[in-house]
Amino acid sequence: MYLQQLVNGLTLGSTYALIALGYTMVYGIIQLINFAHGEVYMIGAFVGLIMVAVYKVNFFLAMLAAMAVCVPLAVLIERVAYRPLRRSTRLAPLISAIGVSIFLQTLVTLMEGPNPKGFPQVIEDTVYVFGPVQFSKVQVIILVLAALLMLLLQYTVKYTRMGKAMRATSEDYETASLMGINVNRVISFTFALGAALAAAGGVLVGMYFNSIYPLMGVTVGLKSFCAAVLGGIGSIPGAVLGGMFLGVAEVFGVAVGFDTYRDAIAFGLLILVLLFKPTGLLGMPIQRKV
Repeated sequence: MYLQQLVNGLTLGSTYALIALGYTMVYGIIQLINFAHGEVYMIGAFVGLIMVAVYKVNFFLAMLAAMAVCVPLAVLIERVAYRPLRRSTRLAPLISAIGVSIFLQTLVTLMEGPNPKGFPQVIEDTVYVFGPVQFSKVQVIILVLAALLMLLLQYTVKYTRMGKAMRATSEDYETASLMGINVNRVISFTFALGAALAAAGGVLVGMYFNSIYPLMGVTVGLKSFCAAVLGGIGSIPGAVLGGMFLGVAEVFGVAVGFDTYRDAIAFGLLILVLLFKPTGLLGMPIQRKV
């Protein structure tokens, strides 16, 4: 039983991790939280639904289409809601992002209606049995695709020219600009990268739960933000660890009878971890010169 719940928890946690990576990357670059990120995830799920249900494309093409729509959307959000307020107080871009979040929720609700939409079964429901553990084909695809996307992100950040620029901008925004790095381009790329991962997560969640709705980004977005903080906000490995940890804890909590408190588990865990390690599981303490 416990091994099976672990598999289920890792599957759920991998989707949280994909979304949490967007939060942690944006914070690592500009030290701000993009609270419209959950709505990017939601729109990715709806684009995937339209591609599968209306245009009858396969799942992988639907996921690529969702990424293709969400990337320019995230760049537009950064350009409209963040860039003009970048040198304002921290509260101004936060309120702006919340406004964008409400606008996108309302827009999709008006277009698609408030009721949940069924996501067609696009993958054959095959079950693989390994001793006491069962893997559905959908779970295998989610785990493999999430792992590949995370590895691709790690390669991009560590070994590409843009990744080096991201790390330099994260270290010191102003110095990176003085050294010739196009900081605006780096920030837009970071938003785009996070949006691509969130869109993939939205389609994976739709395929896994067979249901999506316009407000799905609110709770999942908050949980993924909790995962990013839990792992250490600004740390890419921390976001992955936090997402997995949160998914496993949530599934085990439901399995032992706390299904009523399913959504509260994430926030309770966050409080508990931060009481003992304020920087998160993999976060590093910030050193400031006085």
